[in-house]
Amino acid sequence: LNFQRIMDTGNHSIVTEFILMGLTDEPELQLPLFLFFLQIYIISIMGNVGLLLLIRTSSHLQTPMYYFLSNLSFIDLCYSSVITPKMLVGFVSEKNIISYSGCLTQFFFFCTLGISDCYMLTAMAYDRYVAICSPLIYISTMSQNTCFLLVVGVYTMGVFGAMTHTSALTRLSFCGNNVINHYFCDVPPLLNLSCSSTYINELLVMLLVVVNSLITTLPILISYAFILSSILRIQSSKGRSKAFSTCASHLVSVAVLYGSIIFMYCQLASTNNITQQKVSSVIYTTVIPMLNPWIYSLRNKDVKDALRKIKKDRTVFWCK
Repeated sequence: LNFQRIMDTGNHSIVTEFILMGLTDEPELQLPLFLFFLQIYIISIMGNVGLLLLIRTSSHLQTPMYYFLSNLSFIDLCYSSVITPKMLVGFVSEKNIISYSGCLTQFFFFCTLGISDCYMLTAMAYDRYVAICSPLIYISTMSQNTCFLLVVGVYTMGVFGAMTHTSALTRLSFCGNNVINHYFCDVPPLLNLSCSSTYINELLVMLLVVVNSLITTLPILISYAFILSSILRIQSSKGRSKAFSTCASHLVSVAVLYGSIIFMYCQLASTNNITQQKVSSVIYTTVIPMLNPWIYSLRNKDVKDALRKIKKDRTVFWCK
């Protein structure tokens, strides 16, 4: 392998670029996988951009719930764009090279958006809790200022977590093999390549995973416990169905995200097969950003009504 190196003052060779091995090294699978993931990426872009434009242009969707949803679509749009294009390049190039700084940059944005995604779902769970459990004070509680502060807090937690991880990675030395057996720059494959101690990094990963998991999952579980209790107290079945429908899409998104994460960690704990680890990573880096806009479009009455209104308005316009 030919890779560039520079020499630091301590006379240690420092890797200045990495080679991403991608999802597979089977030549006959490169083109089919390229076309498959290109299709997923196009669907993801269309879905998230379409939902963003719909929320922005529809007067019926100017509520806190859809304000959070538009930010979730923005996160998913950026999330897939950080990972998928580089993965597509790997399918059509002989050697998929990424610079050291490019690798850390990709990881920084991947980590920022991944953490922000979880916190945004938590903010949306709180919004549904207030809407269903305290509807009389919903407008005053979920004011424009409150929603803005919650979104700022979401992105702040994402940036803080990413900066912590990325700063820890910069202290590592990479002075040997520069081949990353993955399709993007993530912590585990980078730690495997390091020729210095990774104890602090591993401890930091464990600490931040536990902290972020507790902060995001506990409010969601508590919110839905109160939501379920409030729904069960509603006398009419129609009222219960209407109340549940307002949070059904969010519940599906939470189930898909955390279900994939649990599946991934179960795979990591039960096997050292790198192929299965890559497949698990594909679920939350490419598939979920594609699914979220369609989940909210297909299972949400307000979104469907907004789409019908836009189609009707356009039909009237062209008829005139």
